[in-house]
Amino acid sequence: MDIAALAMTMSQINIQNDVGTAVLSKAIDTNESMGKQIVNMIDRSAMEVSVNPNIGSNIDISC
Repeated sequence: MDIAALAMTMSQINIQNDVGTAVLSKAIDTNESMGKQIVNMIDRSAMEVSVNPNIGSNIDISC
């Protein structure tokens, strides 16, 4: 294998690694954002229960 082909192959591998790392970083950022939104939704629903503790605690299922 000549030096030029080896250099091209190594360059392509480096680019693939860089792209893979960038995609993984974006996926991690997205998951962190979604996790924060879920925690925020849970906190808001807990706040609703603390403000109106009797709302939603009883369900009338006899019809």
